Amino acid sequence: MKPDAHVDDSAESLEDALVRIAYYVVGMLTRVGAENDLSLTQLRVLGILRDRRGRVTDLAAYLGLDKSTMSGLVDRAERRGLLARDRNPEDGRVVDVFATPEGVELAHRLLSQIRRELAPWLEPLAPEQRAQLAGLLRPVVDEAERLTIRSVRGGRGPR
Repeated sequence: MKPDAHVDDSAESLEDALVRIAYYVVGMLTRVGAENDLSLTQLRVLGILRDRRGRVTDLAAYLGLDKSTMSGLVDRAERRGLLARDRNPEDGRVVDVFATPEGVELAHRLLSQIRRELAPWLEPLAPEQRAQLAGLLRPVVDEAERLTIRSVRGGRGPR
Protein backbone atom coordinates (compact mmCIF):
# COMPACT_ATOMS: atom_id res chain seq x y z
CA MET A 1 0.00 0.00 0.00
CA LYS A 2 1.35 3.42 -0.97
CA PRO A 3 1.74 5.92 1.88
CA ASP A 4 -0.87 8.22 0.33
CA ALA A 5 -3.25 5.42 -0.72
CA HIS A 6 -5.58 6.18 2.21
CA VAL A 7 -5.81 9.81 1.12
CA ASP A 8 -6.56 8.73 -2.48
CA ASP A 9 -9.18 6.21 -1.27
CA SER A 10 -10.81 8.83 0.91
CA ALA A 11 -10.92 11.41 -1.92
CA GLU A 12 -12.31 8.77 -4.29
CA SER A 13 -14.93 7.81 -1.71
CA LEU A 14 -15.93 11.46 -1.26
CA GLU A 15 -16.10 12.03 -5.02
CA ASP A 16 -18.19 8.87 -5.41
CA ALA A 17 -20.56 10.01 -2.65
CA LEU A 18 -20.94 13.48 -4.21
CA VAL A 19 -21.69 12.01 -7.64
CA ARG A 20 -24.14 9.48 -6.21
CA ILE A 21 -26.06 12.07 -4.18
CA ALA A 22 -26.10 14.35 -7.25
CA TYR A 23 -27.83 11.55 -9.21
CA TYR A 24 -30.49 11.20 -6.52
CA VAL A 25 -30.97 14.97 -6.19
CA VAL A 26 -31.25 15.46 -9.96
CA GLY A 27 -33.78 12.62 -10.12
CA MET A 28 -35.86 14.15 -7.34
CA LEU A 29 -35.68 17.64 -8.89
CA THR A 30 -36.71 16.22 -12.26
CA ARG A 31 -39.72 14.53 -10.68
CA VAL A 32 -40.72 17.63 -8.69
CA GLY A 33 -40.43 19.73 -11.83
CA ALA A 34 -42.53 17.25 -13.84
CA GLU A 35 -45.21 17.28 -11.13
CA ASN A 36 -45.40 21.04 -11.66
CA ASP A 37 -45.26 20.88 -15.48
CA LEU A 38 -41.64 22.09 -15.56
CA SER A 39 -38.51 20.57 -17.05
CA LEU A 40 -35.43 20.28 -14.86
CA THR A 41 -33.95 23.27 -16.70
CA GLN A 42 -37.10 25.38 -16.16
CA LEU A 43 -37.01 24.48 -12.47
CA ARG A 44 -33.36 25.54 -12.29
CA VAL A 45 -34.10 28.86 -14.03
CA LEU A 46 -36.92 29.63 -11.58
CA GLY A 47 -34.61 28.75 -8.71
CA ILE A 48 -31.93 31.10 -10.02
CA LEU A 49 -34.30 33.99 -10.80
CA ARG A 50 -36.52 33.77 -7.73
CA ASP A 51 -34.52 36.53 -6.04
CA ARG A 52 -32.48 38.19 -8.80
CA ARG A 53 -32.49 39.39 -12.38
CA GLY A 54 -30.25 37.99 -15.10
CA ARG A 55 -29.33 38.27 -18.75
CA VAL A 56 -30.36 35.50 -21.13
CA THR A 57 -26.75 35.07 -22.25
CA ASP A 58 -25.49 34.70 -18.67
CA LEU A 59 -28.27 32.24 -17.80
CA ALA A 60 -27.52 30.23 -20.93
CA ALA A 61 -23.82 30.02 -20.12
CA TYR A 62 -24.47 29.21 -16.46
CA LEU A 63 -26.84 26.37 -17.41
CA GLY A 64 -24.67 25.12 -20.28
CA LEU A 65 -27.20 26.01 -23.00
CA ASP A 66 -26.88 28.00 -26.18
CA LYS A 67 -28.53 31.41 -26.29
CA SER A 68 -31.32 30.37 -28.68
CA THR A 69 -32.31 27.43 -26.46
CA MET A 70 -32.34 29.71 -23.43
CA SER A 71 -34.40 32.33 -25.29
CA GLY A 72 -36.96 29.68 -26.21
CA LEU A 73 -37.14 28.51 -22.62
CA VAL A 74 -37.68 32.10 -21.45
CA ASP A 75 -40.33 32.65 -24.15
CA ARG A 76 -42.30 29.60 -22.96
CA ALA A 77 -42.02 30.69 -19.30
CA GLU A 78 -43.16 34.19 -20.28
CA ARG A 79 -46.26 32.76 -21.98
CA ARG A 80 -47.02 30.90 -18.73
CA GLY A 81 -46.63 34.13 -16.77
CA LEU A 82 -43.61 32.87 -14.79
CA LEU A 83 -40.87 35.09 -16.25
CA ALA A 84 -40.72 38.54 -17.81
CA ARG A 85 -38.14 40.71 -19.55
CA ASP A 86 -37.37 44.37 -18.98
CA ARG A 87 -34.55 46.85 -19.48
CA ASN A 88 -31.73 46.63 -16.98
CA PRO A 89 -32.14 49.56 -14.54
CA GLU A 90 -28.40 50.34 -14.63
CA ASP A 91 -27.83 49.84 -18.38
CA GLY A 92 -30.87 50.51 -20.54
CA ARG A 93 -29.24 48.75 -23.52
CA VAL A 94 -29.37 45.43 -21.66
CA VAL A 95 -32.51 43.34 -21.23
CA ASP A 96 -32.89 41.34 -18.02
CA VAL A 97 -35.04 38.32 -17.33
CA PHE A 98 -36.75 38.02 -13.94
CA ALA A 99 -39.43 35.99 -12.21
CA THR A 100 -42.90 37.50 -12.12
CA PRO A 101 -44.83 37.43 -8.84
CA GLU A 102 -46.43 34.17 -10.07
CA GLY A 103 -42.97 32.79 -10.87
CA VAL A 104 -41.64 33.77 -7.44
CA GLU A 105 -44.66 32.16 -5.77
CA LEU A 106 -44.14 28.93 -7.74
CA ALA A 107 -40.41 28.98 -6.94
CA HIS A 108 -41.20 29.22 -3.21
CA ARG A 109 -43.74 26.38 -3.45
CA LEU A 110 -41.16 24.27 -5.29
CA LEU A 111 -38.54 25.03 -2.64
CA SER A 112 -40.97 23.90 0.08
CA GLN A 113 -41.71 20.71 -1.85
CA ILE A 114 -37.99 20.04 -2.39
CA ARG A 115 -37.32 20.51 1.33
CA ARG A 116 -40.10 18.01 2.14
CA GLU A 117 -38.55 15.56 -0.35
CA LEU A 118 -35.09 15.95 1.19
CA ALA A 119 -36.26 15.62 4.81
CA PRO A 120 -36.40 11.78 4.88
CA TRP A 121 -32.92 11.60 3.36
CA LEU A 122 -31.58 13.73 6.20
CA GLU A 123 -33.49 11.92 8.96
CA PRO A 124 -30.58 9.59 9.83
CA LEU A 125 -28.45 12.61 10.76
CA ALA A 126 -28.61 14.21 14.18
CA PRO A 127 -29.12 18.01 14.13
CA GLU A 128 -25.43 18.64 14.88
CA GLN A 129 -24.43 16.31 12.02
CA ARG A 130 -26.71 18.24 9.66
CA ALA A 131 -25.09 21.49 10.71
CA GLN A 132 -21.64 19.95 10.30
CA LEU A 133 -22.49 18.61 6.83
CA ALA A 134 -23.87 22.01 5.77
CA GLY A 135 -20.69 23.67 7.04
CA LEU A 136 -18.48 21.20 5.20
CA LEU A 137 -20.42 21.56 1.94
CA ARG A 138 -20.58 25.37 2.02
CA PRO A 139 -17.00 25.98 0.75
CA VAL A 140 -17.42 23.24 -1.87
CA VAL A 141 -20.64 24.84 -3.16
CA ASP A 142 -19.06 28.31 -3.03
CA GLU A 143 -16.06 27.12 -5.05
CA ALA A 144 -18.27 25.33 -7.58
CA GLU A 145 -20.27 28.53 -8.01
CA ARG A 146 -17.11 30.67 -8.30
CA LEU A 147 -15.64 28.39 -10.97
CA THR A 148 -18.92 28.23 -12.87
CA ILE A 149 -19.27 32.02 -12.86
CA ARG A 150 -15.64 32.37 -13.91
CA SER A 151 -16.17 30.03 -16.86
CA VAL A 152 -19.39 31.88 -17.79
CA ARG A 153 -17.47 35.15 -17.89
CA GLY A 154 -14.87 33.70 -20.24
CA GLY A 155 -12.24 32.50 -17.80
CA ARG A 156 -11.23 28.91 -17.49
CA GLY A 157 -13.61 26.78 -15.51
CA PRO A 158 -12.99 23.43 -13.89
CA ARG A 159 -11.20 20.89 -16.06
